Formats: sequence, C-alpha cells, structure tokens
Amino acid sequence: MDASTTPQRAAAPFEGSDAARDFIARLDTFFREELHPLAAEHGITSEKGAERPLLDRVWQRSRELGFYGMTLPRALGGAGFSLVDHVLIKEAIYASGSPFAPHVLGELTGPPRVGALAKVVTPDQMERFILPVARAEKAICFAITEPEAGSDAGALQTRAVRDGDEFVLNGTKRFISGAPFCDFAVIICSTSSDPAVRETTAFFVERDRPGFRIEGGYRTMAGQSHTGNIVLTNCRIPAANQIGEQGRGLALALGRITVNRLLHCPAMLGLARLALQDTIAHASRRRQFGQPIGAFQAVQHHIADMATELAAARALMLSVARTLDAGGEARAEASMAKLFCSETAFRIADRAVQVHGGEGIVQGSRVEFLFRLLRMYRVLTGTSEIQRNTIARELLGNAVR
Repeated sequence: MDASTTPQRAAAPFEGSDAARDFIARLDTFFREELHPLAAEHGITSEKGAERPLLDRVWQRSRELGFYGMTLPRALGGAGFSLVDHVLIKEAIYASGSPFAPHVLGELTGPPRVGALAKVVTPDQMERFILPVARAEKAICFAITEPEAGSDAGALQTRAVRDGDEFVLNGTKRFISGAPFCDFAVIICSTSSDPAVRETTAFFVERDRPGFRIEGGYRTMAGQSHTGNIVLTNCRIPAANQIGEQGRGLALALGRITVNRLLHCPAMLGLARLALQDTIAHASRRRQFGQPIGAFQAVQHHIADMATELAAARALMLSVARTLDAGGEARAEASMAKLFCSETAFRIADRAVQVHGGEGIVQGSRVEFLFRLLRMYRVLTGTSEIQRNTIARELLGNAVR
C-alpha cells in the first residue's frame, strides 16, 4: 500500500450553504496563492509568528477579499452566515495548516472581538474603536483574566475608580490573547467600592495612554508568543470610554458565551484533521519489516479510532450549531461540544505522535506541534472541568444551584 494505491473515498456532502462552499473555495485560493508563499518568504511558522507590519498586510488583504469582516453584523459589512456555515468555514481555515489561520478572520485582534459590542457602544465609540477594527486599521484585544481570576471570572482585582470625568485604572491582566499586537483593549474592571461586592464594568483603553504597559516575552507550551500581560498603573481614561452600563462588564463579556464556546470547536477539529491526514500519509509512506506500517493492524486501529472520533466530534459540533441557528439555547450542549472536541482533538494528536514514532517526538514535526497546541485547548477558553460543571448544572437544575 502506498499513497498512489490508497483507495479514494467519495467526498461527503457539504453540510453548509452554497455561499459557504464558495467562501471556502475562495479561502483555499487565498491560502494557496498568497498566504502559504508569504509564510515561506518570511520564515513564518506556527511557532515563529509574524511581526505587526506583516500582520497588517494579511489583515488588509483579507479585508479586501471579503474575509476579514465575515463575523460582523450585516450593518457593518458582515456576511450573515449561519452558525453551521461559520463553523465549517473556520474548520477549513485551521485545516489549511497556515500559521496565518488565526488572522484571516481577525480572531485574535479583529472583528470577532467587537461584533457583539456593536449593539451597546455609543456613536463616538463606534467611530473611535469599532469601525477602525472592522476596517483592519486597528487591532484590539479582550482582557478579563488576572493572576487571581481565571475560571472565577468575577474575582477581579483590577479596579476602575471614578475621578470626575475620568476613570483611573490599576491592576494586571494576564495571558491576554493578541495583547502584543493591540492598539487598544477592552478591559473588564471591578467598579465596586466594597471589595465584598462583585461589580464589573467594561472599558475601552488605548495602548498609548500613560500607565498602560504590555508585558510579553513568554511563550505558551506550543511555542507561540501572541499572548501577553497588560499592566495598568494609574492609567487615566475618559468616562466616555465606559462600555454599556456600570456593573454589566461580565455580562457583556460573557453574553455570547454559549456561541463562543461552540466557535472554538472548529479550530480544534481543523487541527485534528491535519493530524489525521499526516498520520494516514505517514502510515502509507513509512516502511518497516518490508511493508508500509499502515499494513499493521495496530496502526490501522489507531487510524480507525482517530477518524471515528473526529467524525463524532464534528457531528456534535454541527448538531449544536443547528440547534442555535434554530433559536435553541443549547447552553449545556455547547459546553459538551467544547469539552468533547477539545478532549477528542488531543487524543487524535496523541495517536498521531504514536503512529509517527520517533519522527513524532522531534520538535519541528507538525504532529509534535499539534500535540502541544491541542493540549492547550483543554485549558483555554474554559477548562474541561468548567465545562463539566456547566453541563451538570444545566442537567441538575435547581438541585445544585
């Protein structure tokens, strides 16, 4: 058995709309003709990220092609895709294997960070913050996590104190995705005068204000450096930078938590698809004892389990997307999807390393990188334990509230 004689399976029917199919086809062209050559030219990999000037080029080009603002409300130029279409598009983006995958839709620093805020911002804030991000002129990040506030998002110690027509901010935000590239941040602060009372409020904070500092220099276990800390020291901002009502900060941040949990799944599954594809290719190519290792039943069982679990995870993801598209709440189901997809994607990467053997444990091989990256998703954006808590609360109702 080799790659040329491996039986070809008929492609499964596309689960989304014709518009989404065409969108993905255009994305494939963008990756093949522009982003893959750009990454090769500049030596950009998943672990060696691009600097801001190169990212500006990617963001602007993606916007010119109609990709960057896809997630925005229609009034701001969004595509109006259903959630089913959205997850299929995002899955295809991550399955491209491009190190620019997180930047095509602006997931780290662009429109997905501000789309939900468009309903609550003032006209002034729309002009100063939302529209520059939508036009790929400015980058933004969303800062909640702190040294003592992770899973317990309400335990914020960063404080905003009113002083006339200004607020004075002090505190540290930790592990903030996109912080090294940002021009401004959405900062969630405590605004209660009583430390025992949890009251949180959201603010736009410009990076160039005195007292605003980015601390970078650390890498995740996947080798990436697009996270950083935001340190605020007597940072003064105008009261006009407050987003929505005082005391509604976490409500704004978590208002789309069900949808957001679902939208992390296609990234994991796109990456898991890469691991599966690499494993099939390796099993067809690598020879031991006079035959391809794919001829051995142990390897076949690994591949069969990988493909089966990937299909099951995709089915759950798409089922939850359809429920939400139909107006269902699906709070427990979205947590199930995030839990199952993250755990499954990591198991797929783990088996990929096993089948690759020595090649799979050498840094620089793609499956080794995917193993580290997919391990992180069991922690990022709500740990597996937090998802289990949510699922149990939804199922048990008042018995555990």
